[in-house]
Amino acid sequence: MPIPHQLASIAAWQDEKHVAHNRALYQEKFALWMSELGELLELRMPEAGFYFWIKVPEPFDGDDERFVKALYEQANIHALAGRYLSRDIDGKNPGQGYVRIALVASVDESREAINRIRKLLGA
Repeated sequence: MPIPHQLASIAAWQDEKHVAHNRALYQEKFALWMSELGELLELRMPEAGFYFWIKVPEPFDGDDERFVKALYEQANIHALAGRYLSRDIDGKNPGQGYVRIALVASVDESREAINRIRKLLGA
């Protein structure tokens, strides 16, 4: 690695301000989602990570693909069907019936996504 890149890397690894800032943003986004959607969706705070595993709401009959498709087509929200992140074990897929939503968008974009989900769910 070129010396200038090494020096930039050293400076970046020694600076923890951006880490603390990102942690604070994720805490704010998780709290926002919990307060705004916690009564409509089964949300649980993860011990680590930057996403929610959400149980598919009743109107979608546990069909994670159908819920993800509705999120995309009707609310312009990208999520991932849980069944795509696991495999069948003894004839059952442990991810089926759940979707994963990453909270990588900004706080303002998260507010907008929450409003779109509330509208999708008829809330």
